[in-house]
Amino acid sequence: MPKRKVNLFVYGSLRDSRIFKSVSGIAFTRKPSKIDEKVLFAEPAFLPGHRRVSPDNVYYYGVKTPDARIEGLVIYDVPGSAMAEVDRYEGKRYRRETVHIYTAHGKVEAQAFLVTPESMRKHFGDRFHVNLIHELWLRKRIERFLQRHTRPGERTADAEIERRAQRELLGTTERDLVMSHYHSEAMSDYYLERELDRPRPSIRHLLTEPAAAPYLGSYLALVLRQVLLNEFDEQIQSRHRFDLEHLRTSERYFARSVSLLAALQMVNASRSDVERIVERGLTMPPDKFDLIDYVKYAVRASRSIFDPRVAEANLSRIRSNRQPGLVPLGFELELSNLGADAVEPRRSASRASDPAYDGFRYFYDFCLDVLCWKLGGYIDDHTGSGQRRRSSGFLELAPGRLSIAGELSRPATSDPWLMNQLIHELVGFFQVRPHSLHLSLQLFKSRIGEQNVLPIGFVKCLLALGGGSERKPGGLWVSRMGRDEITQERLGHELVFARRSRRNWYLGHDDIGDKAPAQATTYIQQYKFIRLERRANYEPLILCLKGLQLALNPGDYLSAEQLRGSARLRRQYEQLKVWAADPTQISSHVIAKFLNAAQYGLMIERHRQPAHSLHYIEWALGAIAVRLRMFNQQVRKPAPGAAE
Repeated sequence: MPKRKVNLFVYGSLRDSRIFKSVSGIAFTRKPSKIDEKVLFAEPAFLPGHRRVSPDNVYYYGVKTPDARIEGLVIYDVPGSAMAEVDRYEGKRYRRETVHIYTAHGKVEAQAFLVTPESMRKHFGDRFHVNLIHELWLRKRIERFLQRHTRPGERTADAEIERRAQRELLGTTERDLVMSHYHSEAMSDYYLERELDRPRPSIRHLLTEPAAAPYLGSYLALVLRQVLLNEFDEQIQSRHRFDLEHLRTSERYFARSVSLLAALQMVNASRSDVERIVERGLTMPPDKFDLIDYVKYAVRASRSIFDPRVAEANLSRIRSNRQPGLVPLGFELELSNLGADAVEPRRSASRASDPAYDGFRYFYDFCLDVLCWKLGGYIDDHTGSGQRRRSSGFLELAPGRLSIAGELSRPATSDPWLMNQLIHELVGFFQVRPHSLHLSLQLFKSRIGEQNVLPIGFVKCLLALGGGSERKPGGLWVSRMGRDEITQERLGHELVFARRSRRNWYLGHDDIGDKAPAQATTYIQQYKFIRLERRANYEPLILCLKGLQLALNPGDYLSAEQLRGSARLRRQYEQLKVWAADPTQISSHVIAKFLNAAQYGLMIERHRQPAHSLHYIEWALGAIAVRLRMFNQQVRKPAPGAAE
């Protein structure tokens, strides 16, 4: 006789329908219309008199506690065969009990897996209610996985190096595991094992592709440099975690911005040593060594040149110079030896050739998306697909970006100084021509429906500051517009000067699991007009854009829809194209209004008060004024008498 069906109250990993199905063979849904033989109905419920704790950040435990309650889901009519699988999944530490839970429809009898305070004290001590640091605990479990699966039982130095190298090649997996469970800070061993146990990447297939042969050395050199950077970052993270936590102003920001900056400074300052290491590594012939061997070599080399005293000095310098504000900031760098011809159809039309990387066509073959995950690295071919496939395009970097397809990211920082330093060091680290820079500022949700169009005079000021002013025969021009790098035809002709877009810092679940919290989705204003240059100081421009954003709340400029709907904007756009091709001086009246707007925004950043010191704001706006005066001097052609 089959066992009777029961209601099951879940409050941990089994709240995810995908995990519940992998354990029991049955899914659940919160939509009654989708119920069938293989899909059960579930609804929110709470268990009174209990508290949920997770001292190991692996599992949740329900402990009897007066005046507390656990929120979860009740899954109705779970068959006995499925409950037997759940019993095995939960293990011996839990005890299945019959409890009474409460739903929106009243009291319900259900089964729940709970523990006693005595059992928790036995396994975790008297302070079992205090959670460990999630990422640190996850790292320890990943290390144990690698010890079991990479040369198990060996304690030699070479075996340890190989485990470290294997971990480098699991970089995005570790990242995704942390982020996908950020909401619950708990992860089962079953899920961890399944996600980590995957084939080791190889580059052997490239040896049979003659077209790839000329580029192997460049890609392997990039692999070696990237692993050196990653290992420096890991050393800084492990040795200076206390300092890094105190330099991080919010949990919402990317945790590695400061450590990456310190690591980049170390690698760039040791360029001669790094190049010697790379040259020696390239003497290893690809027909005898695979990707793991090059990664092992770089891991071993990093330990010989990492100097903790230099790392400490860099962190001290960062601490002394930081200028945190209130508005979350982010950025994207586009690098390419082909410039605007990096993507099709322009590449074919110009017959452009990249002798080093072939337009980054083999980026994913060398697992560089994994190795570059801390930098948010991927190849942007301007198709918008986000797929991991061979294509020519820009090497795009965005520290804090954690998923391309899901638009999952965290702001890099709120500090204009720190962000400018990161931009500068990243351009110096990659031996690839810089192309463009996108700066992102998080928007206040209350102002999203009230965005305005920037005045054309302000747009000219911004193009003069960052649009790539270049000399040409007979004068000057704004190269980002002159080369049609910030125009597109996808939805009709439009100027991609600034765009609003959505970002998430939470992976969340599908519609049958938990919903992401409201604050998990944010909107950013992304300024895409900026030319990326090696020696440029973007700090004043970052502050200026922040001031304009706070003062004027500008929106898209100029979308195809805007141009179709406004004759005035179409006229302004035509004027802007003519001006960019042969600029005239920007009037002192427009410059004064531009600076006043930026200053006003910076003065109200922190609840109608400035978030930065007045001296810092004055310095930034003074630098902007000087740059605009220099632009006018280079143009030496007065504007027409008509007001802008």
